[in-house]
Amino acid sequence: MIRIALLGATGSIGRSTLAVAARHPDRFRVVSVSARRSVSALAEIVEQVRPERAVLADQAALDDAGGAGMRGSTVWSSGAESVAELAAAPDVDVVVNALVGAAGLDPTLRALEAGHRLALANKESLVAGGHLVRRALERGGGTLIPIDSEHSAILQCLAGVADDAVRRVVLTASGGPFRGWSRDRLATVDPEAALKHPTWSMGAKISIDSATLANKALEVIEAHFLYGLDYDRIGAVVHPQSIVHSFVEFVDGSVLAQVGDPTMELPILYALTYPERVPDPSLQGFDPVRSSPLTFEEIRHDAFPLFGLGVAAGRRGGVAPAAFNAGNEIAVSAFLDRRVSFPGMARVVESAVEAVGASEPDSVDEVWEADRVARQVARAEVERLKEVSA
Repeated sequence: MIRIALLGATGSIGRSTLAVAARHPDRFRVVSVSARRSVSALAEIVEQVRPERAVLADQAALDDAGGAGMRGSTVWSSGAESVAELAAAPDVDVVVNALVGAAGLDPTLRALEAGHRLALANKESLVAGGHLVRRALERGGGTLIPIDSEHSAILQCLAGVADDAVRRVVLTASGGPFRGWSRDRLATVDPEAALKHPTWSMGAKISIDSATLANKALEVIEAHFLYGLDYDRIGAVVHPQSIVHSFVEFVDGSVLAQVGDPTMELPILYALTYPERVPDPSLQGFDPVRSSPLTFEEIRHDAFPLFGLGVAAGRRGGVAPAAFNAGNEIAVSAFLDRRVSFPGMARVVESAVEAVGASEPDSVDEVWEADRVARQVARAEVERLKEVSA
């Protein structure tokens, strides 16, 4: 029986994890769950899986609920530290980190330092604190398995392969809902259109990141830390069908790809049971004829500048990726609130990255300081752009 701590249980990855676990009750038990602030949504999950602990990151939300919906033997608590404690708890075998944003970094570090298997869907952990994550992995002896479909694909293609046999990896991107749009047309985009992803069903933050291709830049930075590849050996292409999840090219010219229908349940199951492969009849077989044709395109840097900005921040290193992530979180929030335009998000993020240096962080505190400065500058840029457009 694999005991799971599910952080971010109410989001799309969290609910997909619950669906996978429910189909394999002989293999998985969800022993703890967390959410940011939705008491009612988390209470429904608690009623469903009967975990031992439930945590709301937002203390005020728990106080306001006043115990509503908190029936049964599950112990409820609140606060960021309580979430991190779930990740380090000794009665856990796998920590699924499906938190959104830089808030996932501390639980990632705690899980790895405790020696747990970390099934990581929170890409911001590696982006903001990649070097710290690698150190925690070495110190604690834990295991880091990515849940992102692209990185799960790479991991599967690399099974049994020596490090020096890899020439490069190529990530695929759907292109989002605005693939092929001109820059002028992108200036008219509203949040409702940006949230309508053509192939994946995801939360608001990652849907906007997919629309801007910031998400693909985050994944390039992830690949650098996950697989120890320099940026010249990490590429990305647009693949609208989302069937090929990534390629790995080897030094002899051979190329392997992991192929399948766009569902997060497959990489979740793989991360939970790695390196074993567990049968799951609910995950349908692949039909190459139905899925044809498969097409690939170059990323249009002029229309989607956030991709280039993110990769440049990764190359710069130090706290620059943390600043890119922080600025992007502010930009996405402002766009969803209609306080900045779709193209304006890139200007907000660029200002945040320019505000920090490139020194290597030696502690989480240094990451948070860069994060704080970047957010402060990004918020100021949002206000400046509002005044300009008024």
